[in-house]
Amino acid sequence: MKLLHTSDWHLGHTLYGYDRTDEHRQMLCQMEDIIRTEQPDVFLLAGDVYHTAQPSAAVQTAFADAVSRFHAACPDMTIVLTAGNHDSGAKHDIFRTPWKALNVHTIGTLSKDSIEEHIIRIPDKGFVIAVPYTHERNLPEHFFSSLLALTKERNTLGLPVILTAHTTVRGCDITGHDNRDEYSVGGIDYMDIDEFGTGYDYLALGHIHHAQFVHTGKHNVRYSGSPLPVSFDETYPHSVSIVEIDRHGSEPKVRTIDISNPRPLVSLPSHDFASFDEAISLLRDFPADNEAYIRLQVLTDTPLPSDANAIAAAALNGKHSRFCLINAKRKSAVGVQTDTLSIHDFQTRQPAEIAEHFAKYSGFDFDEEMQQLFRQAQQQAQNDIREGQ
Repeated sequence: MKLLHTSDWHLGHTLYGYDRTDEHRQMLCQMEDIIRTEQPDVFLLAGDVYHTAQPSAAVQTAFADAVSRFHAACPDMTIVLTAGNHDSGAKHDIFRTPWKALNVHTIGTLSKDSIEEHIIRIPDKGFVIAVPYTHERNLPEHFFSSLLALTKERNTLGLPVILTAHTTVRGCDITGHDNRDEYSVGGIDYMDIDEFGTGYDYLALGHIHHAQFVHTGKHNVRYSGSPLPVSFDETYPHSVSIVEIDRHGSEPKVRTIDISNPRPLVSLPSHDFASFDEAISLLRDFPADNEAYIRLQVLTDTPLPSDANAIAAAALNGKHSRFCLINAKRKSAVGVQTDTLSIHDFQTRQPAEIAEHFAKYSGFDFDEEMQQLFRQAQQQAQNDIREGQ
C-alpha cells in the first residue's frame, strides 16, 4: 500500500488580519501535483481541514473543488478525510453519501454503536481505520483495540493496516504550539501510545504541526505535520509524508515531500532579539520583492513608542511584505527562571499570588499600585458574580 499522509490544513486561516487564500490555493495545487506524480493508493487527511468550525462558503467550495481534482489526478485512489478539533464533525459528515461517488470517505464523528463504519477496506491493498477527533471523555474504553481486533478478523490476506487519530501523543515535539501545558496541547490532552493498542502497521497522526516520528522503537507512529505554518514559531520545514508498506507486519518506508510557501513567515532578527531601532533598520533593508509576513523581535527596557506599529508598517512602504506584529521582550525578563504553575497551584493559590508570578515571569514589578488595582478589579468581579446570581 502507498499512502499520502497529511493533516492540519487550516483552510480559512487568517494571519493577523491578512487573508491567506492564495497561499492555500497554491498549497492545494502542489498537493494535486504530488498526487498526480506519486499515484498513491490512499490519500489521508488526518483532521483540521478547516481553521474554524464555521468556514465560509468560498473556503468550503475551494476544498471541494480541490478534492475533485485530486480524484481526477488519481481515479483509483481512496480519499479518507477525518475531522479534527478545529472542524465541525457533524458538518463533515453531511455529504458523506455523495462523496462516495468519488471514492471519498468522510469520517466526522465517532460511531460507538457501529464501529465498523470506521474501518475502510482498500480493495487488494489494505485497511484504513479512520478515527476523528473526539474528547477523551467521549472515547469508549479500548476503542482503538476493538477496531484493530475487528480489522484483524477481516484481514485474512495479511494486508497493511493504517490507524489514524487526531490527538496529542505523549513524547512528541510540540515546538511551535503556544496553547500548551503539562497536560495538553491545543486543548487536547496527552495520550500514551499504549492507548492505541497493537496491530497497526502505521499510526497516521494529526494535530501537531511539526512533522516527526514519535519514538516507540517501531518507527511507525508519525505526525505528517501541517503543509503550511500557522504561527511564526513553526520554524521548521512543512511537508507531506509518503508511506509505503509491503504487507502487514513490515516496517513502513517513509519519505517526505516539502510544500513551498509563497509567503513565508519571517522573524527579524531571525534567531535573536534586537533594539527597536535595529529591528526597524532590518525591516527597511528587507528585500522589496520578498513576499513575506514579518514579525519584529524587540528587546527593550522602556515602553515602545506609541506609534511603533505605524513606524514598522511605514518601513515596508513600497515593499511586497506584510508587517504583522512586534514581539517585545523586556531585558529584565531575559534569564529570569520561574517555575511553571500546575493545576494544583491554580486551585490553591490566591489570585494575587498568580498575578505576581506572571509579573515576575514577564519582567515587571508587581508594585503596591498594581496590587491595589488588581484587588479593586478582583472585588468588582466578585460583586458582578454575586449580582448575577
